[in-house]
Amino acid sequence: MKQYRNYINGEWRESARRFDDHNPVDGSVVAQVHEADRQAVDDAIRAGHAAITGDWGRTSPTERAALLNRIADEIDRRQADFLEAEMADTGKPFSMASTIDIPRGAANFRAFADLIKTTPLECFQTDLPNGAKALNYTVRKPLGVVGIISPWNLPLLLFTWKVAPALACGNAVVAKPSEETPGTATLLAEVMETVGLPPGVFNLVHGFGPNSAGEFITSHPDIDAITFTGESRTGTAIMHAAAEGVKPISFELGGKNAAIIFADCDFDRMLDGMMRAIFLNAGQVCLCSERVYVERPIYEKFCEALTQRVRDLRLGWPNDNDTQMGPLISAEHREKVLSYFQLAREEGARFLAGGGVPEFGDDRDNGYWVEPTVIADLSDNARCLTEEVFGPICHVAPFDTEAEVIARANNTRYGLAATTWTSNLDRAHRVSAAMNVGLSWVNSWFLRDLRTPFGGAGLSGIGREGGTHSLNFYSELTNVCIQLDPEPKT
Repeated sequence: MKQYRNYINGEWRESARRFDDHNPVDGSVVAQVHEADRQAVDDAIRAGHAAITGDWGRTSPTERAALLNRIADEIDRRQADFLEAEMADTGKPFSMASTIDIPRGAANFRAFADLIKTTPLECFQTDLPNGAKALNYTVRKPLGVVGIISPWNLPLLLFTWKVAPALACGNAVVAKPSEETPGTATLLAEVMETVGLPPGVFNLVHGFGPNSAGEFITSHPDIDAITFTGESRTGTAIMHAAAEGVKPISFELGGKNAAIIFADCDFDRMLDGMMRAIFLNAGQVCLCSERVYVERPIYEKFCEALTQRVRDLRLGWPNDNDTQMGPLISAEHREKVLSYFQLAREEGARFLAGGGVPEFGDDRDNGYWVEPTVIADLSDNARCLTEEVFGPICHVAPFDTEAEVIARANNTRYGLAATTWTSNLDRAHRVSAAMNVGLSWVNSWFLRDLRTPFGGAGLSGIGREGGTHSLNFYSELTNVCIQLDPEPKT
């Protein structure tokens, strides 16, 4: 049985309390996870502060960039180990883990290694009324010890998306992965040890949220900033805890994202894109499209085509080459998704595809599977259209005018992402800019440049990550102002 231990101050630490890590494909136990207690979190935060006041606090951006590149190289070298751990924890297909999750984990470190070396700081010369001048320039300094809490849907990708810029800016981190997916985070701690990251710079603690490692981090007085990706409800609780010390926070939370499909779109390209946008990772991506609005002339055609594609979607073992969709992350999450299937029935939805649990006749029947599902005919105010399901489901509805669909798409308390499909360039610019979201795609989905801002509005989060936006969150900018006396008159 594998043991996933905590990594604190450069040492592996066991704990008395342990919990099982399950494979969602068949419910089998992957590993035992050592739950960090309050003392372990205290020790990790203390180690982080000691690292910052020691050698780590004196490293240059160039030195930190070199370390980040070594971390990326080691992830690449151990790609097979990371793939095995990621698929065991999530059940996602090899085709996804090998092309998205693990490569992006390494790419995040390389991207921020480049940014920290090349991003300029401001410098201004000011002319004063008395003839003197002033030179103003900024200095970037680390925040201190950053608490990082990451989710289970893209475990390595989103974990490194926070760890990489935090380290690039010279911080120490105390990081907690989701209790559902501790494997790749533990491997990353091994990588940190291998490349020689100083003790205390990267600390890994396992556990849950309330009354466990998550709460111990977010409520700790010596944590200097908190970054969290996960449910909006959990973000609210963390915000209460962070308010006590007025700490910087960065939240990437839930979404109820809209897709708008105009009749003039490239239909086949759009259909391929929408299958990804709805069902990638069994719909367990915060950016997935759960609300799909289709211009009326192609509405029936779209429903028929989508329904056929969904019925042909192949659910299977992660390593099978033809597997297109895996299971949900846990039994608890499956119950949540199934409860929304039932709610949809009660609210009067018409099921075009799915709506139940698949039967395999093998060990997968012990896993956490649901059918990919398409529903229609609900009112815009139905709970299934206003609450995030976070599963392989979408609702399709027709629309008639551009103004109408913009209003309907924006009728939500969330504001994370939207996608628009059209061949009309003017309309593409109008509609995409009118979406009240942090990310607005045109004729694409999940297309990312790591330098661009990532985040949402409303219940979808606070702040932006990516590029200089991440650097500015994970550092303090100090303005240095030097008055230069005027030249003496001769």
